[in-house]
Amino acid sequence: MTDISRRRFFGSAAAAASLGIVPGTSLAATRDATGTADLIITGANVITMDPEVPTATAVAVRGQHILAVGDDDDVLNLKGPGTEVIDARGHTVTPGFIDAHSHPLMAHEGISANVNLRRISDVKAALAAQAGKTPPGHWVLGSMYDDTKFKDGRPINRSDLDDAVPNHPVFVRHRGGHTAVVNSRAFELAGISAETPDPVGGRYFRDNGELTGQIAEPSAMQPFQQAGVWPILDRAARQKSVELTSRNMAAAGLTSTTDSWGATEDFVAYQDARAAGDMHYRVSFMPFGGTDVYEGLKLARMASGFGDDMLRIGAVKFAADGSASERTMSRSTPYEGRPDDYGILTMTQDEIYAAVDDAVAHDFRVGIHANGDVAIDRVLNAYERVLKDWSGENPRFRIEHCSLVNESLLKRIKKAGVIPAPFYTYAYYHGNKWLDYGEDMMESMFAHRSFLDYGIPVAPASDFTPGPYEPMMAIQSMVTRKDTQGRVWGPSQRISVTEALQVCTMNGAYASFEEDIKGSLTPGKLADIAILEKDPHDVDPDGITDIKVLRTILGGRTTFSA
Repeated sequence: MTDISRRRFFGSAAAAASLGIVPGTSLAATRDATGTADLIITGANVITMDPEVPTATAVAVRGQHILAVGDDDDVLNLKGPGTEVIDARGHTVTPGFIDAHSHPLMAHEGISANVNLRRISDVKAALAAQAGKTPPGHWVLGSMYDDTKFKDGRPINRSDLDDAVPNHPVFVRHRGGHTAVVNSRAFELAGISAETPDPVGGRYFRDNGELTGQIAEPSAMQPFQQAGVWPILDRAARQKSVELTSRNMAAAGLTSTTDSWGATEDFVAYQDARAAGDMHYRVSFMPFGGTDVYEGLKLARMASGFGDDMLRIGAVKFAADGSASERTMSRSTPYEGRPDDYGILTMTQDEIYAAVDDAVAHDFRVGIHANGDVAIDRVLNAYERVLKDWSGENPRFRIEHCSLVNESLLKRIKKAGVIPAPFYTYAYYHGNKWLDYGEDMMESMFAHRSFLDYGIPVAPASDFTPGPYEPMMAIQSMVTRKDTQGRVWGPSQRISVTEALQVCTMNGAYASFEEDIKGSLTPGKLADIAILEKDPHDVDPDGITDIKVLRTILGGRTTFSA
């Protein structure tokens, strides 16, 4: 019989007590008190992300929670006749990964053409094919468009869409979500001409006075979305989207994500998928400010924290400026080659104040989209205004993306206890976008190193669909700051593999006030686990993204197996 020691078996007293474990007793005695484990993983390189005992070789699971973490011999004392044992020799076990900012249901591929392609001719062909199965006069939609990936050296424009689809209105949404490209028929249907002024907080792009087809931000998109007949994404299709997306994310080792633009239909879809057994991740649901779901939650007195481990209401979301990837974020300096363009602010300072005040009055935490340094400053103004007389627990206000920072902003973020959620795969995946910003500015963008050096618990954020969500790609991107072509963007912002793992696990849990139930392999916490082919510490940093996920476990249940 082997005594439990803090070296070999760890966890808080409260967590252990929840499983009937009394500190100082033997694992054999623990078995007698709590029963046997349902699942044991042995022989592994276990990276616990718990600083008390950072490594182990075995993990035991009972029900939905971790029962024990320690050495093989100790943990195997909890084996019974019905225990599943996974031999993970040669492999690495980590906590399940967390994505603190994504849009899991945004793609809607069931009703649109996926135009994540590399040539304009291929995009035109995909849209033409979609038009062929679309009723006359109805909208033809394209999704996942990314102009920086084209081999043609230019983005698509109104003429391209007119040529591909002359008889339907066309709306091609950029994967970044803040811009779209439309055709002439769409402009006609929406009643917009070259003489139409730009809406507040939006833009109709022009070249020599003529509409190019590019539009930016919700206020500019709204006239199109309110005109004509759009494809219907019904309840069953939304439920199916949850199933497909959650399966795909599970295959990447993700066990938790955050829906950062939640609508009523999305909330219903998560509940439908869960009831059907088709939801394979945990969701922190961020309702978007001003929408039906947010107003309904306020009326029902349901605020941040309401729900359970699978589906919980998170912070309310607002958006204060444009996009980093689509070059519309609000900056203190003009865009190169555009001397009068400082980006787009989508909220005034007074509107930000009002939004934060209203959210706090209804017991909501707040997360505001702010990419550029000007927008970040305005968001911090509002947070600091509320926190000046704050007497309770740190509300952990968030800045979604928080892309372009400086020393002054970093100091204010630290002092206010604000959580930034910068893009974690962007340095790697979106390299061509950073040519517009240049090497110097990239030293201050997606500033994981700076955040950590200031003691700021920076959160993991893919922003899927705009960015890939794969945690291995995220770790490589944060560690190397190299894009797919080997170019380095902001080398001073590199972090270590261990730090990147911390960002993708415990920091993700902290961002949703759930660090006590997930984020590390600690007895009493949820059994959310990823089994990796290799240890990210032990491979060439440029090959981390190639590490395979062998198994993903959510609350003791396998959601993916290679």
